[in-house]
Amino acid sequence: MASMQGVNHSGVSEFILIGFSTFPHLQLMFFLLFLLMYLFTLLGNLLIMATIWTEHSLHTPMYLFLCALSISEVLFTFAIVPRMLADLLSKLHSIAFLACASQMFFSFTFGFTHSFLLTVMGYDRYVAICHPLRYNVLMSPRDCACLVALSWVGGSFVGTVVTTAIFNLTFCGPNEIHHFGCHVHPLLKLACGKDVLVVARGVGMVCITTLLGCLLLILLSYAFIVVAILKIPSAEGRQKAFSTCASHLTVVIVHYGFASVIYLKPKGPKSLEGDTLMGITYTVLTPFLSPIIFSLRNKELKNAMKKAFLSKLYPEKI
Repeated sequence: MASMQGVNHSGVSEFILIGFSTFPHLQLMFFLLFLLMYLFTLLGNLLIMATIWTEHSLHTPMYLFLCALSISEVLFTFAIVPRMLADLLSKLHSIAFLACASQMFFSFTFGFTHSFLLTVMGYDRYVAICHPLRYNVLMSPRDCACLVALSWVGGSFVGTVVTTAIFNLTFCGPNEIHHFGCHVHPLLKLACGKDVLVVARGVGMVCITTLLGCLLLILLSYAFIVVAILKIPSAEGRQKAFSTCASHLTVVIVHYGFASVIYLKPKGPKSLEGDTLMGITYTVLTPFLSPIIFSLRNKELKNAMKKAFLSKLYPEKI
C-alpha cells in the first residue's frame, strides 16, 4: 500500500461516493436495516468463533476452517459496512484517495480469502468422506494451519494486484464514484489514458479466473464426494455423510451465486440503482446469511451452541 503514496493521480485527493443518492427518502430505512444486519453478522460470527473456541469437541479441522471463515467474514464487512452506514447518515460522502485504496485492498483481500477458505473446506470434506482412514494424516494440525495461511496469502495477493493496478491509473475527473464503496468498475469509469482498457481486462481476468478456479475445485471435490456417498449401502449412512457437507455447500451456492451477479453480469446499460442494489447483495446480504446457514444446518455446531451458551441462561431447558 505504501507504494501507492507517490502515484500521480492528477490532483484527485478524494472521491465522492454517491451510491445511495438515488434513494434520498430511503436512506434512514437503509441505515436501520443494514445496521441490524451488520450487528447480526458480527454477533453470529463471534458466536460461532466463541463456540468453536470453548467446545473441545469442535477442535477439528472442519471447525478450524469455519472459525477462519468467520474471521474473514467479520473483517470483510468491517472494511466496507461501517463506512457505508456513516455515509447513509451524512451529507458529506467524500473519501480520501488513500482511504479509498485501503478499502479496496482490504475488501478484496478478505473477500478472496473467503473464497479460498471455502475451497479448503471443500477439500476437507472430500478427504473426510473419500479417505476417512487417512484423514488424520492428510489433515494434521500443521497441514490445516498451512491451508489457512495459504488462503490468507492468496487473498492478500489478489488484493494487492487489483488495488495496485487500479490506483496506478490516472484519474482525470470528475471524482464521483457511482457506488457506495470503492469498487473496481465505477473507479475505472473515472480513469483516463491508454492503459485503462488493459487494466480493466487484466483485473477482470484475475478476479474471474480466481473465482472460477476455486469453484471448479469445489465442484471437483463434491463430484468425488457424491460418488463416495452413493457407494454407502445404508440410507442412514448416506444421509449422515451428506449432512456434514450441507451447510458448506449451501454457503458456497449463496457466495458464488451473488459473486456471479457482480463479476459475470452481462455488459450493457447499467443504472446506479441497479449497481447499488447488486453491491448490497454481496456486501451485506451474503455475510448476513452465512452464520445463519452454518448455525441452522450444522447439527453439531447448533448443539454445541446450546450447550455452551443457552445452558447458562436457561439451564432447566437443556
